[in-house]
Amino acid sequence: MCSLEKRDGVFILTLSGEGEHRLNPASIDSILSALAHVNENAHLVSALITTNDGKFFSNGLDLQWVSEFSSSRESRSQILGLKYAQLLVAVMELKLPSIAAVCGHASAGGFIFALAHDYRFMRRDRGFLYMSEVDVGISIPPSVMSIIRSKVGSRHLTEVLLGGRKYTAPMAFKAGIVDSVHENSGETLQAAMDASVKMGKRNWNKEAYLQLRFSLFPEVTEKLGLRLKGRSPLLSSL
Repeated sequence: MCSLEKRDGVFILTLSGEGEHRLNPASIDSILSALAHVNENAHLVSALITTNDGKFFSNGLDLQWVSEFSSSRESRSQILGLKYAQLLVAVMELKLPSIAAVCGHASAGGFIFALAHDYRFMRRDRGFLYMSEVDVGISIPPSVMSIIRSKVGSRHLTEVLLGGRKYTAPMAFKAGIVDSVHENSGETLQAAMDASVKMGKRNWNKEAYLQLRFSLFPEVTEKLGLRLKGRSPLLSSL
């Protein structure tokens, strides 16, 4: 599950515990509840940081939950797919900057969850980023693929998706997948905090920030069904 705290004007969502932080309906609902609270109180803080306890940021979707009952495998797969899409939408619809402070392995759906954030900071000495679908034999729906295509540079898409390459933090930084690399979990979180506080001092209009994100990633906006609400405050006088 997860925990949410407000520290120095920043919300910190932690994927808690020492497990793999697999994403199933229960764990996703826990995160969705936290994200809803963040968005309702976006005016009180400068940013959201999502981070983790233990060795895993998230090891992806909980396929064991899907296959727990063979007679309902297909329906459970559909349920989990819809829940996961809701999670990506919730991250993309945050009215404030978001940073994934990745302090462990982020694989498959966990990797994509990190990509949905505006920025990614990563711990140097633990963890890798890995799209395992090609090795496991699972396809990725177009709506979810839009996140990957929008956040991973075209030069690296083939090796990420079709090569199943495992990226350490320095490799991911060189490929432009993460924005900065830090020595340990404490330094990674602190760097995310420093960046969040710095952005907060800019006093950005939250609605304008959200709409700019949508415009920056039009494929994601279309495929996930995101909706621009009203006109941008930046354009209200035109």
